[in-house]
Amino acid sequence: MAKDLILHHSIKVYDNESQLETPDLQLLEAARKASEAAYAPYSGFYVGAAVKLANGTIVTGNNQENAAYPSGLCAERVALFYASAQHPEQKITSIAITANSKKITLNKPISPCGACRQAMAEYETKFDSPIRLIMCGHSGEVYVCESVSVLLPLMFTEKDLGK
Repeated sequence: MAKDLILHHSIKVYDNESQLETPDLQLLEAARKASEAAYAPYSGFYVGAAVKLANGTIVTGNNQENAAYPSGLCAERVALFYASAQHPEQKITSIAITANSKKITLNKPISPCGACRQAMAEYETKFDSPIRLIMCGHSGEVYVCESVSVLLPLMFTEKDLGK
C-alpha cells in the first residue's frame, strides 16, 4: 500500500523590497545592478544574481545568452561558479536573484531554474550549510527562503552516490 510523503516548507513573502532587512536589500540591489549588464539579446530577459560569502564578499553574475541557446549560462550559476573559483573555501550564505524584461513587466518573484537549484544544492552540501535565497522581479513581492531544499526538496546530493 502506498503512503503519502508530505513535505512542509515555508517561503516568507514580503509585499516589496522596502520591507527587507538592510543586508538582504543590499544583496538584492547588487543583483539588480548585475542584471543591467546581462547579455540577453535573444530573450530580452535580463537576470542578475548576487552571492554573499561568509566573509562578507559579494560576487555577482548575470545571464549570458548565445545564439546556440544551450551554450549560454544562467546568472545564478555564473555567480556561484565565479564565487567558488575565486573563493573556494568561503561558504555561500545567501543569493539574491532578480530580473527585468523588455517584453513584459516582471512584478512577481523570479525563481531559479532546475539546473541552478541543483548547482546551489551542491554548495549547500559542500559546506553543510543552507543558502538563503532572496527572489524578486523588477517590482512587487519578494520571496525569501532559508534553504535551497525549500525549492528542491528531494535534491540529489553526494549521499545519493554513497558518500
